[in-house]
Amino acid sequence: MSIELSREIWSELKRYINSVDRDEAAETLVAVLIDNDGAADEIKSVFKTDPDIKRALASYLRDHVADEEDDDEDLHDDDEDPYSDQY
Repeated sequence: MSIELSREIWSELKRYINSVDRDEAAETLVAVLIDNDGAADEIKSVFKTDPDIKRALASYLRDHVADEEDDDEDLHDDDEDPYSDQY
C-alpha cells in the first residue's frame, strides 16, 4: 500500500477516532508505515498538512534515534575487554 493511499484512508477514518485516542492511532499508523519500509521523509511530505501524523512521526524518530544511540553505546562497551588488566 502506498503512503498516499494511507493518507487518504487516515483522512477518512480519523474523524471516527475520539480526539483523546487520535495521538495513539497516529503513532500506530506511523509505526506500521515505517515497519513496512515507508521512508520518514516521504511520510513527512505526504502528511505535511496533518498535525497528528507530524507529531507522531517526530516522536517515533526521536524515540528510535535515542534507542539506536543506546544500542551503539552498548556495542562500544562490549569492545572493552574486562580481562585485559589481569595479564
